Amino acid sequence: MLRLEKRPSPSRTWAYLAPVLAVIATMIGGGVMFALLGKDPFEAILIIFYDPLFSEFAWYYRPQLLIKGAPLVLIAIGLSMGFRAGIWNIGAEGQYIIGALFGAGFALALYPTESPFIFPSMIVLGALGGFLWAMIPALLKTKFGTNEILVSLMLVYVAEQLLASMSLGLMKNPEGFGFPGSRNLQQYASAHNAEIWVGSGVHMGVVFALMAVIFAYVLLARHQLGFHIRLTGESPKAARFAGVNPNRLVIFCLGGSGALAGLAGMFEIAGPSGQVNIAFNSGYGFTAIIVAFLGRLNPFGIFLAGLLMALTYIGGEIAQSSLGLPAAAIQAFQGMLLFFLLAVDLLTNFKIKWAKAEVTL
Repeated sequence: MLRLEKRPSPSRTWAYLAPVLAVIATMIGGGVMFALLGKDPFEAILIIFYDPLFSEFAWYYRPQLLIKGAPLVLIAIGLSMGFRAGIWNIGAEGQYIIGALFGAGFALALYPTESPFIFPSMIVLGALGGFLWAMIPALLKTKFGTNEILVSLMLVYVAEQLLASMSLGLMKNPEGFGFPGSRNLQQYASAHNAEIWVGSGVHMGVVFALMAVIFAYVLLARHQLGFHIRLTGESPKAARFAGVNPNRLVIFCLGGSGALAGLAGMFEIAGPSGQVNIAFNSGYGFTAIIVAFLGRLNPFGIFLAGLLMALTYIGGEIAQSSLGLPAAAIQAFQGMLLFFLLAVDLLTNFKIKWAKAEVTL
């Protein structure tokens, strides 16, 4: 019979192999799902992973990798800090929405004033909005010992209702003929998160995502706070003996991840999305959880994982239009990635051994 035996220490080999095997398993599992839906599985997988990079229209899709990958990387970098310390912020989607509302609300309040200080102020307010929303579970955990997973997750639904309320009420476009949604910020020069180089896909959100990757690497590898984060996640008891303040760490990790999620929301609403509307919450906050784990909570791994997930978003949209795949199938395909990653990740800490069944007389 098969049994699991705990390894003396986590296997570095399996830690690196797990994401690769998870991607391969996702392709196989996704192919089976597509076949059950009556589609050619090989064609579907080829479209998702090949067409955005090498098809006839790849010149258009390649910049989209950066546009869709930037918010995923920004959010996942923030989440990874807490995950390393055993602090589980599952409500990044809500912080993403609130950051967008803070930034967009400031710009819409000043419309049509033109000023070079509007967009920098939106950046600050976007981060502030996400930070304040993340402070709710942080303070409830430090003061009352509540579970940050439940509180942060429930706040996502509150944020979604606020988004709907704003798009139908306070931020509704007065010139929009009664349709829900705000003015389009892409048409407001001072508030638009435009591409730095036209056609490149590089906007300020991409720049901040790269900065976040570098900052997180330096923090974790070279700073005492990064050591405290890693120590708390690996051995909470040793962290307490080392003088780590758990409450301060909770506030830093939840607040930092909230600020980065808020920034991602602000850059998205001022750029690719352009408008406060009910459909703005695209699920980036939840998908970033997959990105964080797929990247092994490593900043550079998260960057690569963010690009991979962006590839599935773009390839999935192509597959929907060309093969008629339902959007739910693409979401299930992305979910498989986390499922198989967690399944294969078991082998990082455990070995599978064959043990003979004992016969008792």
